[in-house]
Amino acid sequence: MPDIVQKPIAPTVDLRDMLRQHIIARSLDYMRQAEQRRQTALRDGDIAAYQQAIQTAVQGFYGKLPVGRNSPRPQVTAVSRFDKAGYRLENVLFDSFPGWQVNATVYVPLDYAPPFPAVVIPVGHSGKQFESYQLPAQFFARSGYLAVLFDPPGQASEKRPGNDHFVDGVRCYLVGTDQGRPATSSQYFVADAVRCIDYLETRADVDLSRGVAMTGVSGGGTTTTLAVHLDERITVIGPSCCLSPLSDLDITQCYANCPETHVWERYVQGIDEVDLLCAVAGATPTDSRPTLLMAGELDEVFHVEDTAQLADQVRAFYQRAGAADRFEFFIDRDRGHCYSLDQARQFTAFMNRWLLGQPDRPVCDWPDAAFTLDPYEQMRCYPRLDVHMRSLTLDRAKTLESARTQDASRMRAAAGEIAGVQHQLPAPTAQVSEPLQVWTHDWRQALLSPEPGIQIPATIVQARNKPTATILHLDDQHRNRLLYRNGLLSRVIGFMADQGPVCNYLGVDLRGWGDTYPAMYPFEMAGWATVERTLAYKSNALGDPLMAMRIRDGLSALAFLRSRPALAEAPIILTGSGLGGLTALHVAAIDGQVAGVIVWDSLVSFRSILETEQYSWPADTFIPGILVHYDIPELVRAVGQILSDGRDASALCPVAAFDPRDGQGHVLSEAAVHDLNAQVGRELYHLGAEAQTLSETIREMVRTG
Repeated sequence: MPDIVQKPIAPTVDLRDMLRQHIIARSLDYMRQAEQRRQTALRDGDIAAYQQAIQTAVQGFYGKLPVGRNSPRPQVTAVSRFDKAGYRLENVLFDSFPGWQVNATVYVPLDYAPPFPAVVIPVGHSGKQFESYQLPAQFFARSGYLAVLFDPPGQASEKRPGNDHFVDGVRCYLVGTDQGRPATSSQYFVADAVRCIDYLETRADVDLSRGVAMTGVSGGGTTTTLAVHLDERITVIGPSCCLSPLSDLDITQCYANCPETHVWERYVQGIDEVDLLCAVAGATPTDSRPTLLMAGELDEVFHVEDTAQLADQVRAFYQRAGAADRFEFFIDRDRGHCYSLDQARQFTAFMNRWLLGQPDRPVCDWPDAAFTLDPYEQMRCYPRLDVHMRSLTLDRAKTLESARTQDASRMRAAAGEIAGVQHQLPAPTAQVSEPLQVWTHDWRQALLSPEPGIQIPATIVQARNKPTATILHLDDQHRNRLLYRNGLLSRVIGFMADQGPVCNYLGVDLRGWGDTYPAMYPFEMAGWATVERTLAYKSNALGDPLMAMRIRDGLSALAFLRSRPALAEAPIILTGSGLGGLTALHVAAIDGQVAGVIVWDSLVSFRSILETEQYSWPADTFIPGILVHYDIPELVRAVGQILSDGRDASALCPVAAFDPRDGQGHVLSEAAVHDLNAQVGRELYHLGAEAQTLSETIREMVRTG
């Protein structure tokens, strides 16, 4: 039978799973390197160097935080107090980041004499009013420990507006820390935990001579395992229901986790969950901070067998330090994902031994029924709601904007750095089908291979008459979307036109778009999960965001086009729709040689995403650290300068952005477009992305270029 030349070329990878498996494979490579580093440290006994490497990496995640022993004394506001059976509730507010308030509920023992030992309890992805937080805090207070309970940003807490873990947490990627690396929403979780210790130092009824304990469940446990590497005052920790090797839950099972746990380059630096506890063990017993790791036998998220495997590795480090007794692993039988009163009993006994130095101090045997939830109204602190992750990120973006250079060559270099491109990419290997004549053009399918394991489907529509231009189109929905049924780009290229200008067309599905959109995995059934979130967070932990990968794919497609003389003999115009427009601008900036670039329905600026309460763009839009270098209008202006170099000053600028969309996805008004053009200093932005307008713009770019 004759070959069907118009059919898609069969890939050798599953396009539905290609991108995910690519990220998984790269991530596992880093986890294997992390495992080798741990084993080498154990074998050679160089524990101190290993510990220092982990702590340095964790501290580098955040830059300089405005909290800690050397920070200014916190400003404390007393809110309310209520006496209970065996403890007193004190609600207080104190600052962490400027204007950002920690809403702490303090449990003060009534049956013991001060000064009290203290324990800080970071809340997980929940609110402090719930059972897993209130009841342990009550138990600790009735056992003689002053306990500080506080809400994380967002979730079911008082600090919800502007602090959504997913919507607002991912915005933090856009800006940089004081050290220039992309920021992380994790800073707000760990800084608040450390600030609680600063607050405790203001209380005369607290004894911090032996340090402070910290314990929490789920996200509160994660905060504990990170904060311990930021503050030496944390001398005893008790993370609960929060740890399993990254290679399991996070990477291979693709748990739809949160941006705060996916700090920029975390995978690259090999900071596995197990490292966070192994590095708490030191080279000697006195260097090893006591750790009680707790797990629910029936935990539906952090499976107990995975946590047990992690515990075995941690135990080996404590044994190597001669501090085996300073690490314990407690399995809470018949319990799920929670912090039970049984765990509180275990941690109280652990604190008695290691925080107080009183291993024989009895743990009270009150039954569970002796503890009841206090009304939420008695725990509320009413923190400021006008300062939150979004507002602080926007403030940081404004500071960066005022400091940025407008030099086009610098922005071009920065674009290459963001994309991970240091030199011109070679043409990818490719399979190309035989042509099939379809009226005025020949149709071909292609499959490009820009790197091992990645295959990019492409559609080639080549004009049979001499073309005026070759269009390379990047679309965040599908490469053929605007060809279908004589669509917008079919009309732009002159398909079926009896006369008039015609163009070639190369459309590619960059990884994760079109035919390569990833299939759903089980954990993405969760209400907070999306495919884009899962892969965006993990690629950021790789230090190679999805948009950077797509920019490289676009550059590879451009190199492929230039390798085919019949397509490259006409001037090349880059076009892009949606996030494909943002990709096209980066490709044009880095390449610097195309005849022009036209984008439409693309994001107008990252600042517009920060300024709106709810945005419509997916998580992979947020390119980490980009606002350190430029925002999109600055990139548009720089591309115009780069592509205009050497051209007649009266020529049409080789950049046109039609129907720019704001953070909510709405097309800008005519007045807003006018202001935008005034900002960039040229008529680069337009309204009305119609076929005739785009065709005329392409012809004018070719004619004047």
